[in-house]
Amino acid sequence: MKKLAGRVLSVMLIAAMSITSLTACSKKKSSEGTTAAGGQSSGDVDVIIGTANGSLCLAPLHIAIDNGYFEEEFAKAGVTWRVEEIDLNNLSDLVASNKVQASTQLAGAMIPQIDNGLEITFTAGLHTGCTKYYTKEGSGINSIADLKGKKIGVPGIGDSSVIALKRLLYDNGIGVTTENLEVEWVVYGLTDLPLALENGAVDVVALHDPVAYSAEQEYHFKKILDLSTDEKFANEYCCMAFVTTKLAKENPKAAAAYTRAMLKASAFVQANPKEAARIQIEHNQCSGDLEVNASLLASYNYGPSVSIAADTITNATNELVRIGELKEADPQVFINKAFTSFEGVPDSYKYENGQFVEVNK
Repeated sequence: MKKLAGRVLSVMLIAAMSITSLTACSKKKSSEGTTAAGGQSSGDVDVIIGTANGSLCLAPLHIAIDNGYFEEEFAKAGVTWRVEEIDLNNLSDLVASNKVQASTQLAGAMIPQIDNGLEITFTAGLHTGCTKYYTKEGSGINSIADLKGKKIGVPGIGDSSVIALKRLLYDNGIGVTTENLEVEWVVYGLTDLPLALENGAVDVVALHDPVAYSAEQEYHFKKILDLSTDEKFANEYCCMAFVTTKLAKENPKAAAAYTRAMLKASAFVQANPKEAARIQIEHNQCSGDLEVNASLLASYNYGPSVSIAADTITNATNELVRIGELKEADPQVFINKAFTSFEGVPDSYKYENGQFVEVNK
């Protein structure tokens, strides 16, 4: 058991190096342009898909590449495409310069960027919450209601963990606006946050898996909120597929093909977490121990959906507008920008007996 715990912590630390925005990327071949079967190595293509290595959370993106779902869906749509390995920390810049037209990201982190003019639109939800919040035993903090006046360690002010927590703080009557801020946000690197809590520099930390799991095992912190089980967030997606607004408007067939491929890939991960973990390791997309990685993938809900993703954006937008967190005053105007559904895309897929079954709302 001790040996397994050591392997778990090792995997967590490797995967956590740059996970703040699902990063942890290796830039192998990125300067050359990675060619996927059916795509082109250079020149004009309809869709450039941004991917990165090193993160378990990117399993659907990796599986869509490795299992040929992109190849299949784009071929049926008559769309040219290629995959580019990128640094997801630079994703917004790559989107703005039209160097990437599709990828995945934490929805909460991208909502403020869309509000600030980033032209992307989400198309499907891939997995639900992988964010947790901890305090130390004996801190006197037992719930979100106890956070007034506390120091909260976060990976970044624009991080998805902050967006979610602001919604809950507001629900509990705790000020989160610039004019009435009743908590103190303290920014640390994600992997430094557990030590900051352990040393008393902050009262609470917001952590994304796998760092959250690692910290809980090593320091025995008290969990006060888990987005995967919390009543408010359990049915909301943290990670979603998106395309650029330009692609959605000018080539909806390409956007629809990308979305179908991602729905299928996520359904595959949900049904076959161990096989998904094996594929990631085999293709050098994620390092670590097969059994450990498989157990982590199985602990997330990778059941995809278009309609629930739309509900996620709607819920978040309505609350953030009410709080005053967004510049856009009309929630529906923002929702129409931030989420797009496409003709020919089912609400979801299930992977059963080696076949994909369409699921419609």
